[in-house]
Amino acid sequence: MTDDLVTETVSGIAAAVGPERDEILREMDERADREGFPTVGPQVGGWLSLLARAVDAERVFEFGSGFGYSAYWFARALDSDGEVVLTEIDADELEVAREYFDRGGVADLAQFEHGDAIEIVQTYDGPFDVVLLDNEKDRYVEAFEAVRGKLREGSLVLADNAVTAGSIDAEDVHRLLAEEPRPAASESSVGIANYLDHVRTAENFETSLLPLGEGVAVSVRL
Repeated sequence: MTDDLVTETVSGIAAAVGPERDEILREMDERADREGFPTVGPQVGGWLSLLARAVDAERVFEFGSGFGYSAYWFARALDSDGEVVLTEIDADELEVAREYFDRGGVADLAQFEHGDAIEIVQTYDGPFDVVLLDNEKDRYVEAFEAVRGKLREGSLVLADNAVTAGSIDAEDVHRLLAEEPRPAASESSVGIANYLDHVRTAENFETSLLPLGEGVAVSVRL
């Protein structure tokens, strides 16, 4: 979490103001805390739901879904004929996601895809209304390019961990974006900086940063 960048008080207010968690989301949060599993958390989860509603999303694609936390937030924002595509390289995590969706009554909205998300997205036709990037950080640019032709005007691309996470260092990302020659940094930090540099200059896209959780870069297809 970006505790040094976003105070616990601000994060707490964001969670309190956001949509109420149901029993499944509370269980997911408890699981993430117990196992140390990285999720976007309720602060960002509420934003995912709100952004999906704001663009009247019908179809959502996730590059990396874990045990389905962010996808569940999206599913709650979709109508009964909506679709969220979960992708996960870990078959066990994907099965856990399926169980949560079954118990939450939203399994009919989900496609559970096991394998590499960048390969999987090639098998789907567009358009997607919302896309979440949460796969390997050094592949964010590749993921963006794989899906950009499957977006409509007004579609959103949301990139998690745009500020920090694991070996991603926020100060390194800032320096990588601002300094020439580029300083040495972790592969993940370089991957995030490359993505932010790529998407901020991508034709027909406008990007800004949501500074909650571990940072979410929000790009809209113009």
